[in-house]
Amino acid sequence: MVMTDSKQGKILIVDDNEDLLKAAKMHLKRHFAQVDIEKNPDAIPGLMNQEDYDVILLDMNFTKDVSSGSEGYYWLEKILSIDPSAVVVLITAYGDVQMAVRAIKAGATDFVLKPWENEKLLATLYSSMRLRESRDQIQTLKSKNHEINQAINEKYKDIIGQSQAMQRIFQTIERVAQTDANLLILGENGTGKELIARAIHRNSSRKQESFVSVDLGSITETLFESELFGHKKGSFTDAKEDRPGRFELANNGTLFLDEIGNLSMPLQAKLLTAIQNRKVSRVGSNKDTAIDIRLICATNMPLYEMVKENRFRQDLVYRINTIEVEIPPLRERIEDIPLLANHFLKQYASKYGKNVSKISEAAMTRMTKHPWPGNIRELQHSLERAIILSNSSVLQPEDFNFSASNVKEVDQQINLDQFNLEEVEKLLIRKVLKKYNGNITQAASELGLTRSSLYRRLEKHGL
Repeated sequence: MVMTDSKQGKILIVDDNEDLLKAAKMHLKRHFAQVDIEKNPDAIPGLMNQEDYDVILLDMNFTKDVSSGSEGYYWLEKILSIDPSAVVVLITAYGDVQMAVRAIKAGATDFVLKPWENEKLLATLYSSMRLRESRDQIQTLKSKNHEINQAINEKYKDIIGQSQAMQRIFQTIERVAQTDANLLILGENGTGKELIARAIHRNSSRKQESFVSVDLGSITETLFESELFGHKKGSFTDAKEDRPGRFELANNGTLFLDEIGNLSMPLQAKLLTAIQNRKVSRVGSNKDTAIDIRLICATNMPLYEMVKENRFRQDLVYRINTIEVEIPPLRERIEDIPLLANHFLKQYASKYGKNVSKISEAAMTRMTKHPWPGNIRELQHSLERAIILSNSSVLQPEDFNFSASNVKEVDQQINLDQFNLEEVEKLLIRKVLKKYNGNITQAASELGLTRSSLYRRLEKHGL
């Protein structure tokens, strides 16, 4: 048998014979990382809650019943009820073929007779350990396959845009997709950061593997480790089964962490450790699992300002932003608005069975002049609402619920028939700066911009 230098595996031996337990431990501890022994089978549930054993060697007969094996079958059933993937090898001095067959049918992995030959026992345990590893891998693959199928079945909308800003984004995707460099995608809410991440994955060498998306803003502090790193059954109240975390599900593929700016400092430290070590440990287990992922993060928050304010770890920023991509807001790519609007028109007219085939010129003009603070997501919802409520085949301005406050503000300053997007933007920036007495950080946050983006607009408008 080929042996490795480093010992691995956790073995639990349960038998009422103390001499046998001591002898077995003395022999096996030279070959395995941990060997626990227990005389009383009633202690099995507590031991299994404390440790994640690779193999459990279980005596068939305890003091109450020395030959039938019924106690062994009882505890086999108990073990499998605690952990259905447990690997149990039954041992007895009174074994026969019928008992062996019944034990295997009841869920045992193998069956050995005592007194055993040391080499045969080792061979059985190593074989059983490989079975446990295979079961864990199968469970992870099942979960990963579920994630892949969800991603495939999800309605995916291609990135739409012909503006220079979007052409630069497409060029960036082509350049970085084939690398494994970590990416940080910056942009306001609704700009399509996840679509960009998916496009990078689809054009990468990992495209046949899973793309796992995690909205960090929706995960509570208490569930963070469970969601990202997984958990063992019984590790907390609602942990009813073993479950791989998102890092394991994304193994060999791409992990997309959205809203990373929302993480608290303690959670940032845990995430940084996993990224640096490239391995995770499920909650309730001290067994590390190596991970190989392409990491893409995204946020609409000013991370660099947060670093200065000690609200975000600088070392974590360095880890996640090997390459940085900033997605422009919709108001900076107005030439793409007609393309997007017509795309959503076709999509929702078909979805709701509405005979709406066109957007009037007046309505399209209003669209290109509207600031769209909610970006593409707001445009999408506006088209959906207009199509649902419209009784005409052509959408008109009145079919859209443009912000009354924006129109009122513009109406006070300029002629509605002549105003343009730049004037609206300049007016809004001036108003917000006045509101915060020129504080760039607060103004940028109110406008949904990064500080650098706001500075560029100030320079453009001469403010």
